[in-house]
Amino acid sequence: MYRFLFSSKWLGYFLLAVIFATGCVFLGRWQMDRRAEALAEIDRVTSNYSATPISFAEAKDQFRQLDPAREWTQVELRGSYDTTGQRIVRNRPLNGQPGYEVVVPFKLVSGETVVVDRGWLPIGNNNPGRPDAIPAPPSGEITAVVRLKHGEPTLDRGAPEGQLASIDLPAYSAELGYPLLTGAYGQLASETPPAPEMPRPFPMPSLEEGTHLSYSLQWFAFGVLMFVGFGYAARQQARNAAIDAEDSAAAGTDAAAQAGHAGAGPRKRKRPTAEEEEDAILDAQGY
Repeated sequence: MYRFLFSSKWLGYFLLAVIFATGCVFLGRWQMDRRAEALAEIDRVTSNYSATPISFAEAKDQFRQLDPAREWTQVELRGSYDTTGQRIVRNRPLNGQPGYEVVVPFKLVSGETVVVDRGWLPIGNNNPGRPDAIPAPPSGEITAVVRLKHGEPTLDRGAPEGQLASIDLPAYSAELGYPLLTGAYGQLASETPPAPEMPRPFPMPSLEEGTHLSYSLQWFAFGVLMFVGFGYAARQQARNAAIDAEDSAAAGTDAAAQAGHAGAGPRKRKRPTAEEEEDAILDAQGY
């Protein structure tokens, strides 16, 4: 009944089903990997974001090469800002608004220099391509609490003077002309004493894992449904073939019966009864 499945046509259909299902499995696993990354980020934020700040001495190695598990760790820094090295970072949207981030070198009392991202500024109305105003960092020696963040890759685009295309720490160091610790930078949490005006602080990262799980299940379901559809189509084909075979057999039987009736010839006339003979005689005599 299902021998048609071995035809080139149906083998082609089966191959397409396998390719489609394989693609669905790949996309489903990709969504699961993204979910795993989101869950790992949520775990880092939950563990590190609001934990008690550690000292720079404890975090020094992280500023050289940041362990992904230590991202968002709070670190207490003591030193002063180098305002001459301040830059704004372009194309930094926040809550759907275009804007900039303000980065400043922070010279520690121990002699090292790290980069601190002080916050976000909206795009300017008076000066195209720049914020309208950049709040100055506090002067003199201060205590800053920052959260560790990975540096960013180099982007294949330039930036106007006083701006950066990304927080590319090695490139920033080369531009400044003195060494920075380039394994991580700090996203500002607080300053003591505080500055009179501040850029807008960064919001806490989202703790929502997103829709990756539902998307992955949908892709897996699509892969299964492809084979369900293939099986249903094969079953319908088999049923249609069976119905056609039954119709052909019935048509052959009817044709044979009709041929049999046609070959039987005219029926033999039966002998008339006595009453029929008597009636015929009377009809002939005119009665």
